[in-house]
Amino acid sequence: MKRYFSTTRIYLPWSRRDTTHNESSPLIPKKASSEKEDIEELGNVTPELHQAGPNNGQDNNSPAFTSIQPHYRYSFMDYFLKYFLFLCNLVFTVLGLVVLGLGMWGLISKESFAQEKIGNIGTDPMLILVTLGFVLTMLCLSGCVGAIRENCSLLKLFSAAVLVLISGQVLAAIVAYSLQDQVGGYLRSGMLAAMVRYQDDLDLRFITDEIQTNLQCCGADNYRDWEHNIYYNCSAPGVLACGVPATCCVDPLENGTVWNSQCGLGAQLLDEFSAQSVIFLGGCLGGMSRWIEQHEGLIGTVGIVVLGVQILTLFITTR
Repeated sequence: MKRYFSTTRIYLPWSRRDTTHNESSPLIPKKASSEKEDIEELGNVTPELHQAGPNNGQDNNSPAFTSIQPHYRYSFMDYFLKYFLFLCNLVFTVLGLVVLGLGMWGLISKESFAQEKIGNIGTDPMLILVTLGFVLTMLCLSGCVGAIRENCSLLKLFSAAVLVLISGQVLAAIVAYSLQDQVGGYLRSGMLAAMVRYQDDLDLRFITDEIQTNLQCCGADNYRDWEHNIYYNCSAPGVLACGVPATCCVDPLENGTVWNSQCGLGAQLLDEFSAQSVIFLGGCLGGMSRWIEQHEGLIGTVGIVVLGVQILTLFITTR
């Protein structure tokens, strides 16, 4: 009966097993190898295992394969690219935070989130700063952390975002060049909207004044476009009726020192011959077109440099 049943000896926790070899053991090792000798032997065997290939009965999951980990040696260029990418993204992250802070400060100081103003927040110039600052901060922060931590997921996200940004800029340039008439119409609508809210929004007022002063223009198409403003309309009851802002004046400074804020009063009542000595007759849309034509080379150079920096950043990230 004993040969039909196999017995298994169960060792209790308090029992000891003698695993040391002695002279009565059936197998006596010829030599007790040290750990250093085992490592050297493994190093000698590993090249032979790689030369033998996977078809010679060797298992890739064996200790000879799993214990040897590949090691990549970083060169000076690798370290340079890594920290260069980190520093560049760190600088633009700080810049994005500054832009985001300025945008939020502008919205809060103007009380743009108030119930009576929340409807016009979509046309607030500060919203552009907030959006630009948030996107720039998140994008550069992912590249900054991904570079210093060598996180593949963040670097892939950063690379994909930069690639989408490059594609969007190229596509926008192509669309703007092919649809110049429609773009001009959008600019005219935006300029008129800024003129309508000239007295109510300090940011739009500042932008409009800067455009009219630097381009020496008045209105969108001509100086009579200021009729769209309720304060400069000829039917308005105030002193600004039938007038234009002082930034439309040819010489808004009296004696070259004092700013005359009333130099444009009643300018819309004058004919063009009489008005040309007081205010600028041409609109700002024409001034923008002339400025772009005069600086085509500079604009193209800046666009190519910006695009080249983004492509270089993408290359460094993939490296």
